[in-house]
Order: sequence, then C-alpha cells, then structure tokens
Amino acid sequence: MKPITRWFARGVVGALAAVLVLLLLPAGSAAAAQGEVVKAPLSELIAALPVEDEGPRAGYSRRQFNHWVDRDRDGCDTRAEVLLRDAVTAPQITGRCTITRDTGTWYSWYDESTQTSKVDVDIDHMVPLGEAWDSGAATWTAAEREGYANDLDDQRALLAVYDKQNQSKADRDPSEWMPPAASATCRYITDWVVVKVRWGLTVNQAEHTAIQRNASGCDDEEITVIRARSAPAALSAAVPKTRSDVQPSWFEPAA
Repeated sequence: MKPITRWFARGVVGALAAVLVLLLLPAGSAAAAQGEVVKAPLSELIAALPVEDEGPRAGYSRRQFNHWVDRDRDGCDTRAEVLLRDAVTAPQITGRCTITRDTGTWYSWYDESTQTSKVDVDIDHMVPLGEAWDSGAATWTAAEREGYANDLDDQRALLAVYDKQNQSKADRDPSEWMPPAASATCRYITDWVVVKVRWGLTVNQAEHTAIQRNASGCDDEEITVIRARSAPAALSAAVPKTRSDVQPSWFEPAA
C-alpha cells in the first residue's frame, strides 16, 4: 500500500471511530472543558475537526481581538515576548522591555530566511484573527478573544516570521495559502490543526480538504493539545482526553 493511501486509510478509520463514539454518547453530552488534554495522531485530529460553512465576515475587525497586551505586567507585551522567545540570537534590551533595533536574529521557517532587525519580523497568529472569527470566535466573549490573540501558553499559536510572509498569508487558510518552503509544510499543517483543536474552532470543507492533502505526506505522530476553551461536542467526543486540571493563563474564574 502506498504511503499516502495508508495515511488516508488511518484518517478514515479515525473518522469512523469518531462517528461511533458520537453514536454511543448520550443525548446532550457536554462539550469538552477548558484545560482538558487531548492526545491523538494527527490524522485523527484532522478527521475530528468540525466541518462547517463560513458565512460572510460581518462585524469583524482586528480591534475585536485586543492583542499585544502585557498580561504578566513585566513590561513586555505579547509581541515582545514572542520576539524574545523566538530569537536565535538574543537582541539587546533597554529599559523594562525595549528591543533595540538591528540587534538579534530571527529564523523564519516559513521561507527559511534569517532576519536581523525586529522591524522585518511580524508575529503571526498561526490561525489568523479573521479566520478565527469566521471559525467561531465571532460568538466568543471579549476575554476569550483577547486570550486567543495573546496565547503564549502554546508556542504553536504565535510565532516570529519574516514580515513579507505574514503579509502574504494575511487571513487565508491552507486552501488559499501555504508557506513557500517545502520544509515547512508538515509543521505548518500540524500547528494549524493544533490551534483549531486548542480553541475549538471549525473548518470549512475546502480548508479541511487542503489540510488532509498536505498532511498526507507527513508522519502521523501523536499530538498533544491542551484546550484553551470548551470545544464543540462533536470534537470533544472524537478525540481522547487525559485530564482536566490545566487552566489557560487568560482564564479567570468568576468570583
């Protein structure tokens, strides 16, 4: 059996298993809770993604996602935190968290380029804000959208990339845009799926098809994801959970 055929077969088996679990669930089963840990092969996570049509992008603006905040009040906002985390060579810092221009280096794995100035580096939301809005975030609370836009708890959610690649990507999903470097394909698809699962986001049919096509050439490794918010019931049922005691950093329980 050819590798692609074997990978597709595993995905089909995963999808059938997800359907079987759904059929065995009692009516009204609750969606997955924040903090639950999901562990499953990539093919099963892809098969379990809820596929829904995306309507017109009504009411969206980037202002709906309060981003680049300083959650821990250490003087570094989210952009600076990612720049410091992802730097290959650490930049110079003045004051509490001012990164000096033209110091430090960053490797952009989207295009295998190296940047030597922060002005040429963007912080990319793996799943862009507009795409997140279309995939479920339009119904979220302001706190959830802020948590999404500043998600430092999973390094796959935000990354430092060459600004021209981020601008080329814009708000497009994998059916419309993929990183130009062939070496980036599997990592990109895996991280895209991780963020969709982590935040309980849906995919449209074209996006799902593109994810499956690109992932067919990747190793079907087990992926671990900690949910940042409750997932749709279908996704909750389709993938295993191991514990439910991890809360996202943005989450503040009601007093």
